[in-house]
Amino acid sequence: MAWLIKVSAGVRKELRKLDPPVAQRIIAFLRDRVQPLDDPRSIGEALQGKKYGEFWKYRVGDMRIIARIEDRELIILVVRVGHRKQVYR
Repeated sequence: MAWLIKVSAGVRKELRKLDPPVAQRIIAFLRDRVQPLDDPRSIGEALQGKKYGEFWKYRVGDMRIIARIEDRELIILVVRVGHRKQVYR
């Protein structure tokens, strides 16, 4: 079962600001490691708290990918990408 990866406009802008090799590594991670999984939660971690409780994070080196997983439609919506020190603000 392949998941559809959707990237918000803000994430596209954040990816353009990153060094090209880092951005390519993030895109390759989503395409090659997350998209083909039967359960994308198996390699991610759930975020805690009221504000972030419905989101999942994926680690790619020092970068983090914050996403919402929509099971009914088999969609992973990437809502934030950034360095681990700044992505949760």
